[in-house]
Amino acid sequence: MSKNEMWGGRFAQGPSEIMKDINVSIDFDRRLYAQDIMASTAHARMLAERGIIAQEDAKAIIAGLAQVKAEIESGQFTFSRELEDIHMNVEERLKQIIGAPAGRLHTARSRNDQVATDFRLWVRDAIDRLDGGLVQFQRALVRRAGEHAATVMPGFTHLQTAQPTTFGHHLMAYVEMAARDRARLASARRTTNMNPLGSAALAGTSFPIDREMTTASLAFSEPMRNSLDGVSSRDFALEFLGACAILATHLSRLAEEIVLWTSPAFGFVRLPDAWSTGSSIMPQKRNPDAAELVRAKCARVTGSLVTLLGVMKALPLTYSKDMQEDKQAVFDAADSAELALAAMAGMVADLTVNAAAMRAMAGSAFSTATDLADFIVRVLGKPFREAHHITGRIVALAEARGCGLCELSLADMQSVEPGLTADVMSVLGVEASAGSRTSLGGTSPQRVMEQVQLWQERLK
Repeated sequence: MSKNEMWGGRFAQGPSEIMKDINVSIDFDRRLYAQDIMASTAHARMLAERGIIAQEDAKAIIAGLAQVKAEIESGQFTFSRELEDIHMNVEERLKQIIGAPAGRLHTARSRNDQVATDFRLWVRDAIDRLDGGLVQFQRALVRRAGEHAATVMPGFTHLQTAQPTTFGHHLMAYVEMAARDRARLASARRTTNMNPLGSAALAGTSFPIDREMTTASLAFSEPMRNSLDGVSSRDFALEFLGACAILATHLSRLAEEIVLWTSPAFGFVRLPDAWSTGSSIMPQKRNPDAAELVRAKCARVTGSLVTLLGVMKALPLTYSKDMQEDKQAVFDAADSAELALAAMAGMVADLTVNAAAMRAMAGSAFSTATDLADFIVRVLGKPFREAHHITGRIVALAEARGCGLCELSLADMQSVEPGLTADVMSVLGVEASAGSRTSLGGTSPQRVMEQVQLWQERLK
């Protein structure tokens, strides 16, 4: 094949070496091979059905494409940078296998609608893989939450001990986040699952094609109704990246918590050797590198979204070569999100919980002060603002004596509020505090187990 054969007779000279390097995409878009062959097969069938090409040519094309796919998957295919992209690599090998009929495959289509179709098919597959990963992540969280529905730990605001909660309740928060991540991906899938094939270069085609047929063959929901939009839109990829970026943010938050929890300052959990590394100089170290790398992978996902937004924001209709840069961002984001999901599911499943350390911190920093204020409201009938003030004075007394609320005597508390009775002691323990939060969505072990059971059913 000559240097400019793919462009026909328009150019007398081939591109410079630097132009080749900046123009070539086969190094990364080879990942679209399965989708490219699937779409080409559907296109060939449609062309034959509509009488645009002969049935014998279509059969040869389809058989040849199946051979190309087998060669790629067996590692026998040689990708050529001279042929620029996956589309021309497949077409050239098809020509070598079946000869002249290969040239009929590109009838009534362009690389513009071809790549748009391939890319949508790839993103659709990536969404399905990510959804499966999210299910596994949720299952790991739900399983551990059920084991630790009553394991008391501190709840934080501003990373300061606030009120007692349970480890199970904490994990179930991420189950809910993952559910919304799945909903966003499902929405992105609906946006993605539209068929641009038949838009051709930008204006459609004069051939009597059947776009409903290729739509059904490729399991798209509907054909795109505007050819300009068909070849130039990448909002489906942006929506996918947006969903991935939010998912990555959720994973990164949990990864950060695991980094904190495994530190000696917290000591809440321990990661097994499978998820830890050592130090080249400090033999005592156990580093939560898997969690740290998840944080970094998630930053790459966010970067991919920003990259594609930057690529698309100033492009006039329709296709511009800038859009070739869409794939690397999407591929990298999908890879990073999938790997981060698998790593987080593995860490959640395998970590060991130090319930004693959690409980000790849960009782620190006067974490049951709100329970004392609620008791004063409920039993003594005080307005909450007054109860808040009374509790603050009792906390100040405990702080001055260097003890916790539950270590004060009843007489000490009565010196601030004479109406308090011995029953107040029953609300100052961390288990009692966590167990008292029985409102829907609360941290009570009973409520946690209700949510665990609900999600066990949903995730079957």
